[in-house]
Amino acid sequence: MTDTLAQSRTHDSGTDTAPAVSLILPVYNGERYLETALDSIFDQRFGDFELIAVDDCSTDGTARILANYAARHPNMRVITNATNSKLPASLNNGFRAARGRWLSWTSDDNLLRPDTLEQLVAATQAHPDADIYYADFIIIDEDGGLKSSVTVAPPENLIFGNIVGCCFLYRREVDEALNGYDEQLFGVEDYDFWLRAARHGFRFRQVHRELYSYRRHSGSLTDTRMRHIHQLTARILLKEIEALPPSPRRAEAYVRLTCRDAYTLRWKLLWLAFRDHPPALFTQWRDILGWLKFSIRVRLF
Repeated sequence: MTDTLAQSRTHDSGTDTAPAVSLILPVYNGERYLETALDSIFDQRFGDFELIAVDDCSTDGTARILANYAARHPNMRVITNATNSKLPASLNNGFRAARGRWLSWTSDDNLLRPDTLEQLVAATQAHPDADIYYADFIIIDEDGGLKSSVTVAPPENLIFGNIVGCCFLYRREVDEALNGYDEQLFGVEDYDFWLRAARHGFRFRQVHRELYSYRRHSGSLTDTRMRHIHQLTARILLKEIEALPPSPRRAEAYVRLTCRDAYTLRWKLLWLAFRDHPPALFTQWRDILGWLKFSIRVRLF
């Protein structure tokens, strides 16, 4: 199967054997941590899932590792893109082939806990009024050592940043309504997806259990493309903020957007925040001061 096979947003979910959950694993040259990631997936206590790995034309040992695991696990399929297509396109290719009612994706360098899918599915049953469920997680280093814990913020804080994080489960109707991930937004495709989901009226719910390990290392996308990610985030988020009515909340959003990027000086946003609600600059003075100090440092050194 290639990245040119499916053009429409359709899913093969009409059979009795369709799994409850479809998990997509996009991979590009991920051999370093891939086996550990795959082991964490197949160690799940919840077994009613399929894994669709999408190999984005890897040149290392990724294809061999994926083939070995697929041969041992009948609920795993491997898609190989015809050309290197980047993360958002790989996700879309995987989800076009997905058959489950619930969807999620993970990365080749991160780890699921043994009860990740079990707890997320349990949340959908305990609180069926939501469409997107997202859980707390931990951040680990290259060797798997704990760096920090992250408690996900409430849905109303989505305007301030990507509160969903890296551990989530959502209805297939969300993917269908949004027509997947924006392939022009490599690096912020997930945040854009959640913003559009909120705009469509889909409902979010927190799951306050640490269910996932997010690995930070020198080769991770978050680290290698940080400046570009900041620029794309500003582009998509500014439209969302401007659509809000003038309010203290919008002022806070302007300040937060300014302070999240030390490489770009967006003085106009601080003026807009002041115009909306002057106290916002005083209540967030520590963040503004820290942003200024770091901005000066990156320019001098």
